[in-house]
Amino acid sequence: MSGICGRLNLDGSPIDKSLLERMTDVLSHRGPDDSGIYINQEIGLGHRRLSLIDLSLGHQPMSNETEKIWIVCNGEIYNFQELKENLIKNGHSFKTHSDTEVIIHLYEDYGISCPKQLRGMFSFAIWDIEKKRLFLVRDRLGSKPLVYTRDKQRFLFASEIKSILEDKDIPREIDPIAIHHYLSYGYIPSPLTIFKGIKKLSPGSFLILEKKEERIERYWMPVYQPKLKISEDEAISEILRLLKEATRLRLISDVPLGAFLSGGIDSSAVVAMMAGLMERPVKTFSIGFEEEDFSELPFARIVSKRFQTEHNEFMVKPQTIDILPKLAWFYNEPYADSSALPTYYLSQMARKYVSVALLGDGGDELFAGYDRYRALKLSLLYDKIPKIIKDTIFALVKRFPEGSRRNDLIRKLKRFLGAMSEEPRRRYGRWLTSFKNDEKQRLYSPEMKEKTKDVDSIELLLSLYNLAPTDDLLEASTFTDLMMNLPDDLFIKVDIAGMANSLETRSPFLDSELVEFVLHLPFDIKLKGNKSKYILKKAISNILPKEILRRGKMGFGVPLARWFRQELKDYIYEVLLSDKAKNRGYFNITEVKRLLDEHTSGKTDYGYPLWTLLFLEVWHNVFVD
Repeated sequence: MSGICGRLNLDGSPIDKSLLERMTDVLSHRGPDDSGIYINQEIGLGHRRLSLIDLSLGHQPMSNETEKIWIVCNGEIYNFQELKENLIKNGHSFKTHSDTEVIIHLYEDYGISCPKQLRGMFSFAIWDIEKKRLFLVRDRLGSKPLVYTRDKQRFLFASEIKSILEDKDIPREIDPIAIHHYLSYGYIPSPLTIFKGIKKLSPGSFLILEKKEERIERYWMPVYQPKLKISEDEAISEILRLLKEATRLRLISDVPLGAFLSGGIDSSAVVAMMAGLMERPVKTFSIGFEEEDFSELPFARIVSKRFQTEHNEFMVKPQTIDILPKLAWFYNEPYADSSALPTYYLSQMARKYVSVALLGDGGDELFAGYDRYRALKLSLLYDKIPKIIKDTIFALVKRFPEGSRRNDLIRKLKRFLGAMSEEPRRRYGRWLTSFKNDEKQRLYSPEMKEKTKDVDSIELLLSLYNLAPTDDLLEASTFTDLMMNLPDDLFIKVDIAGMANSLETRSPFLDSELVEFVLHLPFDIKLKGNKSKYILKKAISNILPKEILRRGKMGFGVPLARWFRQELKDYIYEVLLSDKAKNRGYFNITEVKRLLDEHTSGKTDYGYPLWTLLFLEVWHNVFVD
């Protein structure tokens, strides 16, 4: 695992070595073990390394034998040993045992089609001296980040925005449209970033810059057809085989490994696979809260006991929010997924014992595990109810007050019914978003309203529905999550939290062969009736404890509502109503105060929207002020 960066001067002028060193050093948390730069007139490549494989010889930037092709890579290639054997048969020689060297020789043989052969998580940059070509690549699902910017004089890229900002000539102009989308989704969707002119390279894509001409192409998209015609037993057998193989590949390391364990289906399945493959007890790490309805520790302990793991726990309390400015620095742009907070502490704890942690990310998107998939399916049935009955139900539910518990049924019903006036794809978008369009209009200052007029954040989601290679609405919804929510939210969360603590995270569920197999399974064996993850649960029914298989989905949330009404009440008023916040010019401060007052009085739960505003302001304190 690493941090990478680089600069290409399009006018042919020499690279400023001190700038490249600063760009590289600001990524030191991503790679504390080694540092390297390569400069050749107009091109400069930088690399920070977290040593996991070939600890002594894996130094980067790395070249081929003739030193005509150079690479910097962030990530892991899990099938590199198989690829290496074939490359040796084709006449290539290797000077290291590193997986990165495999990519160089693949590029020599296959050119820009080489990413299609890679099974792993990665972002890398290749400089081809003879072709004067810069080749940037991001893995299929976007596990590893890559951002870039360009003007007439220069092209820069990096694992993180802060590396690019080491070049003081790069404008730091805030993009109001990015903030507009952030308020809806809690993150900034690709290819946008918070800064105008700096872009994210989309997952499954590569960028080629050659003779000053730039083009971006997709080399991979999820494919759902044709559907496999196999029995449930055959599907179960192959799921278990692929999951075990994906886990085995992710155990290849020259440093200690462990696992994040929430006690949910996915992380528990990964721990089960690890326990069957490792000679020593698995080291597991879990996070909890004093608020019982947010804490999954009892379930994690059940799994730990079943597989006899060496278990470690950390309790997150309101005071741990003091880390927020540091999180803003690491996340580079506004990011409102509140589970970033416990994920950071989980990574910090794990890093004391291991350098690599396996986790269960991706299981919900692949096997239809989110409650919103079931809600969408139910909503299609609800559409068939006569309007007079629906109006009566809605009026009745509105009269009931919301409870304070996390999974309060009345709150869920109000959220469900509040979106039913929309067509199905837009109602799915409503369930994904924090601030709705009308709420943003009330929140915005006149200037912000003008800058964002006619921009509907839900259209981003609708454009993905239009790309979905399936006619099934529910399956298309999982496609939108694979394309946007997974890379721009969940992957960013674990990558940044892990790398902030120099910890690599790996998810077996995101193995390309497992992903492509599951995509071709009939959707009705993933969400069967009202049973989410049906085929996965059946596959592991004889492996995991029954308490884990039968538990409801909880998610990795934070008790924001209670914290903002109690221990953090003064703090959030102070930050959101500060003179600095007022002078940003984004919001109507009267509306912000109304949200605060109604939340702290217990009238309405605005915990997550307030967290979204809080992180935005703290980010400005760190990156702007």
